[in-house]
Amino acid sequence: MDNKEIVKAGYDRIAASYLASRNQEQEDVRLLDELIAQLPAGAKVLDAGCGAGVPIARILSRHFEVTGVDFSEAQVQMARQLVPEANFICQDITALTFTDASFDAICSYYAIIHIPREQHAALLRDFYRLLKPGGLALLCLGASDNPDDVDNYHGTTMYWSHYDAPTNLRLVGEAGFEILWQRLVTDSTYPTAAHLFVLARKPDGE
Repeated sequence: MDNKEIVKAGYDRIAASYLASRNQEQEDVRLLDELIAQLPAGAKVLDAGCGAGVPIARILSRHFEVTGVDFSEAQVQMARQLVPEANFICQDITALTFTDASFDAICSYYAIIHIPREQHAALLRDFYRLLKPGGLALLCLGASDNPDDVDNYHGTTMYWSHYDAPTNLRLVGEAGFEILWQRLVTDSTYPTAAHLFVLARKPDGE
């Protein structure tokens, strides 16, 4: 089983328990408020790696036109049932087919860290491409050096790969973004882990 299949099968297997562990009062979820406050009503927002759509796409869809993307058909089907007001597409976030400047904002929680880190720079550049000038990206990135790891997660096998925080900040900047803030946040579903959350902006006129 390759790394993508490990992630897909893992999240499908723990879908119910993972959903039960998520709520909008968690610190990582509350960061959405800072994105929401900076976007106009009806903005077009991409949830990249949306999973079952709860709580991120559900919260965003109260304010914006939301498109969620995930490579697991099972997760996408669940999201369509749980968040019918949003649009969900089964697609790999490393191969997104949207046209340039399609979105006012991109949100990606706990997705990039499951992709081989050699692909992270290209993924960040693609997020930049998809944003309108002045668009915002709220991203969950790694905080420690972890090149290739398979371990137990909520009773299933899971794959992670990420750089440390300074490297991730450099990659975000090299993709063209202006970093508005950075926060180190404990994983609300896995308290022994912490992740780097970044709110970044595509400059006007780009």
